Amino acid sequence: MGDQLVKVEDRTLKLTNMEKVLYPEAGFTKGQVIDYYARIAPVLLPHLADRPVTLRRYPNGVDGQSFYEKNVARHAPEWVRTERLPTPGSSKGNEFLDFVVIEDLATLAWVANLAALELHIPQWKIGNDPDLLVFDLDPGPPATVVECCQVALWLREELAEGGYEAWPKTSGSKGMQLYVPVEPGEIDTWSYSRKLAERLAREYPRQVVATMAKAQRGGKVFIDWSQNRPAKTTIAPYSLRARPQPTVSTPVTWQEVEECDHVEDLTFTADEVRARVDELGDLLEYD
Repeated sequence: MGDQLVKVEDRTLKLTNMEKVLYPEAGFTKGQVIDYYARIAPVLLPHLADRPVTLRRYPNGVDGQSFYEKNVARHAPEWVRTERLPTPGSSKGNEFLDFVVIEDLATLAWVANLAALELHIPQWKIGNDPDLLVFDLDPGPPATVVECCQVALWLREELAEGGYEAWPKTSGSKGMQLYVPVEPGEIDTWSYSRKLAERLAREYPRQVVATMAKAQRGGKVFIDWSQNRPAKTTIAPYSLRARPQPTVSTPVTWQEVEECDHVEDLTFTADEVRARVDELGDLLEYD
């Protein structure tokens, strides 16, 4: 039921269980997940190019068990590009893993068919040093994305003084992220981001925290600089999130950040993001 063979570019794919509901609260099916990814591919694929992807799969939907998958699925078609990369410190003791690299529509449709709702990527491309500096802004309740926006504006100011331009996007969950394009090898992104986060925490101690300890985060925004470790990943732009509604990690304008008064102002679902892209294009198209 709900299975079909489709031709994607020059590949033939078997799509399965298309009618299975993966977002029960929204009635959003696996077929709709695949359709979203297929339609958003023109703006999503450039952000995945040459980056190894960690899949977060939800075979029984957002209310069911999930698992992260770094190593390519055993039944992957031979045309899916994989890269064998070192994984020091792997919790499973693997020295190397074969990561999927999503560079075409067929591969994207294949991972969507695996119920890989979330696509996570590192801040570097294969064989290169980091080309993105990332700040993950995580609000401690009762703080929300609204408080994250204020912290994002402070970060933007600090980064501009250092000659860097920041690009905002929602996490699709509770917070938001800032991406800062850098030349590979230009700076030590790990120490730069840490020092900047710690400086803001000293300047705005009532609003900002730069340490992992959850006990200190109530009502404050945690600037998570640790995402700049090479082994860490963040949610890819335009990826779905496993929330009650099919929300998306969505690039936004600085005007939207400045004017955000309510959580709903920066919450976007799959259909809304498709409409935004039709109107605005890719807001993360770095100059």
